[in-house]
Amino acid sequence: MAEYKNPNQQGGKQDSRSLMVFTMVFAVILLGMQIFHPKKPVTPATTKTQSTQSSTAIQSNVANASSGAPAAAASATANTPATPQVAAASESTTVVENELYRITFSNRGGQVTSWILKKYTNFAGQPLDLVNAAAAEKFGYPLSIYTYDANLRQRLAQALYVSSATGNLTAPNQLTFDYSAGGLVVHKVFHFDNSYVLKAEVTVTQNGAPVEALLAWPSGFGDQREARDYATDQKIDRSDSGKADTIAPKKVVDGETQTGTLDWGGVSDLYFAAIFLPDTPQTSSLVSLHHTMDIPKDPEHPQAGQVAPQPILGAAVGMTSGMTSERLFAGPKVLSVLRAVRGTGPDGKPTGPDLVPVVHYGIFSFAAKPLFYALRWVHAHVVNNWGWAILVLTLFITIAMLPTRIAMMKSSIKMQRIQPQMNFIKEKYKKYKFDDPRKADMNREMQELYKKEGVNMFGGCLPMLIQFPLLLAFYEVLENAIELRHAHWFWLHDLSVADPYHILPILMVGSQFFFQLFTPSPGVDPAQQKMMAFTMPLFSGFVTWHYASGMALYWTASNIMNIGQQMMINRTKLGQELRDIQAKRAAKKGGKQLAAARR
Repeated sequence: MAEYKNPNQQGGKQDSRSLMVFTMVFAVILLGMQIFHPKKPVTPATTKTQSTQSSTAIQSNVANASSGAPAAAASATANTPATPQVAAASESTTVVENELYRITFSNRGGQVTSWILKKYTNFAGQPLDLVNAAAAEKFGYPLSIYTYDANLRQRLAQALYVSSATGNLTAPNQLTFDYSAGGLVVHKVFHFDNSYVLKAEVTVTQNGAPVEALLAWPSGFGDQREARDYATDQKIDRSDSGKADTIAPKKVVDGETQTGTLDWGGVSDLYFAAIFLPDTPQTSSLVSLHHTMDIPKDPEHPQAGQVAPQPILGAAVGMTSGMTSERLFAGPKVLSVLRAVRGTGPDGKPTGPDLVPVVHYGIFSFAAKPLFYALRWVHAHVVNNWGWAILVLTLFITIAMLPTRIAMMKSSIKMQRIQPQMNFIKEKYKKYKFDDPRKADMNREMQELYKKEGVNMFGGCLPMLIQFPLLLAFYEVLENAIELRHAHWFWLHDLSVADPYHILPILMVGSQFFFQLFTPSPGVDPAQQKMMAFTMPLFSGFVTWHYASGMALYWTASNIMNIGQQMMINRTKLGQELRDIQAKRAAKKGGKQLAAARR
């Protein structure tokens, strides 16, 4: 499965170049998947409305409301009608939890300061908090209210709301927040059940007129700690009329409003997502949020290490009518969980598109998804360890690829048998230039020869076209499957990150070298074969040195299994014939070189 070199290469320079082309294409694809340079955030789009109050007046309003001053004194203008004041005297917290999460609300802004997922841990082995504390302090906390008026948005985030409960609540339950002062009236209601989904209703009015208020998740996730996490893992995900779309960080414009039929939308990183599902998709919009924050390049030594400016993505979703009613999924990107969460359908029920598209397998998703389902089946029914599951699946794949390997060898033998006839045809048309119309006659004669002898000229290429996407698909599975996050196997404590001791990459280089040594390739030039025997293992070692150890485990095991498989094939009549052809070809070439040297 994991071999780079094709034992079914045709003879001559053209076939050697084909092998090099496949190798270069594979290298470019794999490295290109990792190279990502986020651009600086775009200047925020023009907001729908402008503030008519100065920041001094707003701060005075909030201060007066918090100290219990009359509403009329806190009003920004003398003409504002009197509004019954509803504001808390001090800050308080409310904790809501079920078996999956523990959410801490603050009545300051009626927003979330901590969102613990009980079944997941962070890099230090502590309970995972979805709230990015550093980013949230600068750019806003989850379930804060986004308005197009920046001053009003700040006022809503700093006001002290009156909450319906303090202390601890156990789901299923409900929590409300109310605030009223200076003509501004805010009502927030959250409903909790036993899943990762909660229901939210938000209403904001100013002097009796509805204000378009969207519920926001403005500042990424708490599982991000390295600069790479911020640069490559964050995305804006949305579904418009059943068509899922993903916006990469460099294309996210801060404050840009996206309209349409919004089935769902929000922000996600590699393993977690916060996705809003509006009750009325036709009248809802999504505002993308893009900020920048300096992130330590070395999180273990942030004081000594350098920092890099990285994007902080967020999203706000709400209804254009002024009242927002929607659900929010905030949790892990587990396919079975995402499949159960659906947007609102035309019937007003959760029958719309599910959230599965927020898991990104790249251009090889056609192979990555079935591969993951197979890996998950092995883990569930064969062995309850992800490392061993990778090894068992590798064995299945190696056995499944055996007919392909045998077909490659048979095709190679046929190609070598007709090599003299091919050389005769090439010699016959050698005097004609490349663009000469008579070159078409040569190609026609070649095709007739292939057909007569039952040779498929692409017989050696097709298996490689199967193997490369499969290997890259396995890489995408190990990179994106949350099940592999923090999965243990012997000395490996996380199969989704690189081997900390680099044991597997070293084994990878050795196994790749010996695999090529045991695989006969009579159609490949001996000099190029020697070069590939060293360069390809080194390239494979470089890849596995830096990326997911689960892929290194799969690749190394695949090589070892293929070595054993090839040793058995070499003992057969088919394998012996290939080795004899290769020996004769090498001896012939060596004799020609010796004769040339004597001359």
